[in-house]
Amino acid sequence: MLNKVILIGRLTRDPELKYIPNGTAVATFSLAVDRKFNRDETDFIDIVAWRQLAENCANYLGKGRLAAVEGRLQVRTYEAKDGQKRKVTEVVADDVRFLDRSSSGSAPSSFTKREPDPWEDLGREVKLEDIDIVNREDEDDIPF
Repeated sequence: MLNKVILIGRLTRDPELKYIPNGTAVATFSLAVDRKFNRDETDFIDIVAWRQLAENCANYLGKGRLAAVEGRLQVRTYEAKDGQKRKVTEVVADDVRFLDRSSSGSAPSSFTKREPDPWEDLGREVKLEDIDIVNREDEDDIPF
């Protein structure tokens, strides 16, 4: 069985950071995710992050920031203050990647993966002076 969710969207509000009685951090926020084929339709998805990931999200994310969330779908029920039973569907985040730079530019792009991202330069503008041009006169020196 598999329960895996990957979302890319913009935060609809600043993350809300709380600590449960045992001292564990939990952050909640919501992502606005455009639908693939109809950009006029948007889904608003609740996200929950725990522990260090929660604290990092609260410190570095804010309303309007672009983020990728990888996690699992969770459906739970609880009893509201008015006594009514409520049902909540949310994504429990395992990894959150910050896809745009903050105004300070100091936030890391991910907090759970430490290896370098081989796709980091994808989509960046390439200047002609940055390209090494192979001289055709040196074709005999090519080892293949």
